[in-house]
Amino acid sequence: MTEPGADFKPVTDLVAGLLAGVEDVQLAAATPCEEYRVGHLVDHFLGLTLAFTAAARGERGPYNDAPPAAPSAAPPANWRPLLAERLQTLADAWAEPSAWDGDATAGGVTFPAAIMGLVGLNEVAVHGWDLAKATGQPYDLDPAAITTLTAFVAQDADDQEARNGIYAPPVAPAPDATPQDRLIALTGRDPGWSR
Repeated sequence: MTEPGADFKPVTDLVAGLLAGVEDVQLAAATPCEEYRVGHLVDHFLGLTLAFTAAARGERGPYNDAPPAAPSAAPPANWRPLLAERLQTLADAWAEPSAWDGDATAGGVTFPAAIMGLVGLNEVAVHGWDLAKATGQPYDLDPAAITTLTAFVAQDADDQEARNGIYAPPVAPAPDATPQDRLIALTGRDPGWSR
């Protein structure tokens, strides 16, 4: 059994803190993730938290054995408490040292668990940024998460074939970009995006 990998809790807590600040009228608003409105993004979060929790637990089933379904633009009415609960469960699942051992499956793809954990953390961190930007809320990722995820995302920065379906080509960050902005730019998003 290995030591636990990256700590999800600072990131999941940050994202959970955004939920009360999302107004119902904003569910139709655009996000930096071009194919998603806020409602799609919320629904995607509801699914990915289940998939990566199952991955951490070594479970196989409908949440992680197949690629994710297209998200709905209209998440369920109780999405705020539901997503907050799922984010906490996700963090707890990856806090178990055993979650980082062996292989793990999510989205119909199997990777070493140590890689899948970082994929899941990156999904939460970057889509959290999308949600914050789309709803006009501050967002400051944990510095340790930024360091870990920047190294992880940078591995394929020059290999667009490997990035296809995951990220757009990296965006050149401003010379004075913050570490968080540099991470966001690596994922193909414009750190300066605004509503």
